[in-house]
Amino acid sequence: MTMTSPTPTAPVKLAPAPKGSAPHRPSRFRMGAGQQMKGGPFAYIALAVVGFGSLLPLYWTLVAASRTQDEVLATTPPFLPGGKLLENVSTAWEQANLGKAILNSIIVSSSITAATLFFCTLAGYAFAKMRFRGRGWLMTAVIATLTIPPQLSVVPLFMMMSGLGWGGQLESVIFPTLVSAFGVFFMRQYLIEALPYELIEAAKIDGANNLRIVVSVVLPVARPAMMVLGMLTFVQAWNDFFWPYLALNQQNPTLQVALGQLSASYTPDQSIVMAGALISTLPLLVVFVVFGKKIVGGIMSGAVKG
Repeated sequence: MTMTSPTPTAPVKLAPAPKGSAPHRPSRFRMGAGQQMKGGPFAYIALAVVGFGSLLPLYWTLVAASRTQDEVLATTPPFLPGGKLLENVSTAWEQANLGKAILNSIIVSSSITAATLFFCTLAGYAFAKMRFRGRGWLMTAVIATLTIPPQLSVVPLFMMMSGLGWGGQLESVIFPTLVSAFGVFFMRQYLIEALPYELIEAAKIDGANNLRIVVSVVLPVARPAMMVLGMLTFVQAWNDFFWPYLALNQQNPTLQVALGQLSASYTPDQSIVMAGALISTLPLLVVFVVFGKKIVGGIMSGAVKG
């Protein structure tokens, strides 16, 4: 048996670049790990326009709440705040009994938010990671309830609350909204991607029961989505007007119902109405300032992977 030496191969020569062509450069739009795109002047102009448009209604509310009605309804409206803000706020506070209304809104919004987070997280975990018969059909039925207009359920819901003796009470506003189909769907979609089966199986191997798994595994993973859902639920419950207006009375209103009483007269004072609207906006601003970073972090955690 004879050994043959390998035939040497000639090195491969690359064709020279044509004259006049620019050298190859990496694209400035190619993103690497840990890199961020830098916005140009157009991006900053667009953000400034959007920010100005978002803050303009709030600023006009402040201006109108600090002026008289004649100044607000003038041909050339004022563009700077006046000096009647405290007087208008005091008048709105007394006319609409806003102290009790704010307390009722805090109770209603906090109760609905806490219950929605609890029930929707449990239901979302069950639909996302647990196997049981009829899961797909039941989830379809939950989503289908989103297509039903809420006005169709007003009459039977009102009769049900009256039969329970909750007419005019806060219970009639809290209990019908303890859980939402959107919240169940939102938590299910988040937990499908964020909660791996291996983590649940590891907890079962360690001897954890279902309650322990929910407390120690599911809730820490679901916390970012719960922050987002809690913010959306609180804002919706705080601003809800239609059902509280039907279920409650003028002696026990929520804040939005009380504000409706300010504009219910034949010639409402727009400056007083704007003062009440400004009061109703401040708690939402406080909530967003306190929990803003966590809410934005919860939104980004579902959008950024790796």
